Formats: sequence, structure tokens, C-alpha cells
Amino acid sequence: MTENLKVLVVDDEPFILRSLTFVLQKGGFEVLEARDGEEALEMIRRHRPGLVFLDVMMPKMNGYDVVREVREDEELNEVHVILLTAKGQESDRALGLDAGANDYLTKPFSPSRILQMAKEVLEG
Repeated sequence: MTENLKVLVVDDEPFILRSLTFVLQKGGFEVLEARDGEEALEMIRRHRPGLVFLDVMMPKMNGYDVVREVREDEELNEVHVILLTAKGQESDRALGLDAGANDYLTKPFSPSRILQMAKEVLEG
């Protein structure tokens, strides 16, 4: 089991940010929040979360670009990134995985699925 139970939730939609944070905190995780791609990248570099739930469509910097930046930094290789998106096309999924995401989840998703994924990644 990894010792890093920090989860970063990144979404520019306040309702999604609040609901994911609530569910993950109830599940025992330490949750950090970011509202755009630039803030997400700064938080990842500063806090080194074990897991990032990252929205694709965001202001300043999209999720694909954030993942690419994270993957280019050898010190951040251990960060597990799951992209969250309203775009469910197979080509969008391929783009996310090609950028370096570990997984891809299409909105709408259930909070219990988010918690299950966090437990699988961080608690093994």
C-alpha cells in the first residue's frame, strides 16, 4: 500500500469539484483542489499527490497538456492521472492515453466509482 493518500481533484465546474472532494474525504483521502490547468500543474509539482482526477476541458491549460507536462518531468512519474471528460469518443480516449493518462473516465460518473478508483490506485 502506498503511503501517499493525497488526491488532487481538478475541475472548473464548482459542483463537480465539491462533490468529488466530499466523497474522497469521506473515504479517508487527503484532497487538494485546483480549478484550471495551470493551478493543477503547480499543485502537482508542489504536493506530489498519488492520484489526480483531471478534467480535460479547462481554462488556461487543458487536461491533455497538463498530463504531457507531468509525464515530461521524471520526478513526477509516480503520479497516477485519471482524465475526466464529457467527451466520450474513442478518439478522445486515445488522445488522453497517448498524452500519458493512466485512465479515462467519461462524465457523468458516479461518486462511488471515483472512490473505488481512488482506493484501487492508492490502497492497492
